[in-house]
Amino acid sequence: MGEREDLTYLQSLTVRLEEWRLKRRDTEEWMRHRQLPEDLRQRVRRFVQYKWLATRGVDEEAILQGLPADLRRDIQCHLSLDLVRRVPFFSQMDDQLLDAICERLVSSLSTAGTYIVREGDPELLAWALLPKSTVNLPSSTRTVRALNEVEAFALRAEDLKFVANQFRRLHSKKLQHTFRFYSHHWRTWAACFIQAAWRRYKRRMTAKDLTMRESFALHEEEANKKEEEEHLSVGSNPSQAKLNLGVTILASRFAANTRRGVHRIKDEMPKLPKPEEPDFSTEPDDEYLLA
Repeated sequence: MGEREDLTYLQSLTVRLEEWRLKRRDTEEWMRHRQLPEDLRQRVRRFVQYKWLATRGVDEEAILQGLPADLRRDIQCHLSLDLVRRVPFFSQMDDQLLDAICERLVSSLSTAGTYIVREGDPELLAWALLPKSTVNLPSSTRTVRALNEVEAFALRAEDLKFVANQFRRLHSKKLQHTFRFYSHHWRTWAACFIQAAWRRYKRRMTAKDLTMRESFALHEEEANKKEEEEHLSVGSNPSQAKLNLGVTILASRFAANTRRGVHRIKDEMPKLPKPEEPDFSTEPDDEYLLA
């Protein structure tokens, strides 16, 4: 019985290998017909080779879809639950919600050098947690590139929205803080907020210093006026006194203009908008059980 099973497996593997060779040949002909450059051809060949090594030509998705729902869920959890728990945002969720996430994960193969996420691509996690749906998707601020061959798991947009709807039922402030901590949008906004606060502090200190200098200049101007009057009364040189008075007035005007320039810079500084708060409220439509 065992030898017959081994023979059947070898025959099946041989058939799949022949099918893979035919697909590879078709791929080569297609690349030649489309006149793809050699670097793109090499990337396609590496992916086709890696896919064969990872799956041996077996369509895992078709196999899973042919199994009962409970068995399919258990297999998906076995394959990806430990990986999901490593994600800080998901690690605090209950087992029921984690099972729902694992059930909806989609496998994706990537070869070395492949861009998984590029800066500017839509960031669906932040979008799924927005209070109201919007067509303007938040943009990712990071680029993720595979260093070697890797199998990754991802959620489709509609599945991520489902998970977010279930997530609202938790009412967990801890998870809200976790989302903010690991969100690059919130980190960027917080850094800019701190920088803006520091600039405001520096402007206040500069304005205070200029005010003190201006006050000192005015005080010195009054003292010079008195001194000029005394000199005039005793017959001193009036031109020298006027020169000193003019220098004092110019210094006072310079301090006043500098202070106005500080306020002008303050008005021209652009403000980075604060990211929208993630929606953690429970609505009646969200009170349904996990599928």
